[in-house]
Amino acid sequence: QVQLVESGGGLVQAGGSLRLSCAASRLTFSAYAMGWFRQAPGKEREFVAAIRSTSGNTYYADSVKGRFTISRDNTKNTVYLQMNSLKPEDTAVYYCAADLSIVSVTTTRPAYWGQGTQVTVSS
Repeated sequence: QVQLVESGGGLVQAGGSLRLSCAASRLTFSAYAMGWFRQAPGKEREFVAAIRSTSGNTYYADSVKGRFTISRDNTKNTVYLQMNSLKPEDTAVYYCAADLSIVSVTTTRPAYWGQGTQVTVSS
């Protein structure tokens, strides 16, 4: 089955940076749009960022635009989320997601999910 494994989460101070990684296996990585979602306690899971399979076009939630950068390395089957200028409200479990459709990775439910990695930003 398709597997997405996130890593890089942890505890950082407000204003700091963190880079998340998501390694994909058992799928044709270059054919999939990839994305990041997050879920804070008591809140719904929300879209964070997405990247198309080949064009490299990126999409961001307004709350993270200018601070977060999504990128991918198709030779390594890995997608990244560089998070800068972190705020306490960024605290959440971050999930990697994949789908053949960019629409599903932004506005609907992606086909595949990772297990999540905790990001905690202290004030």
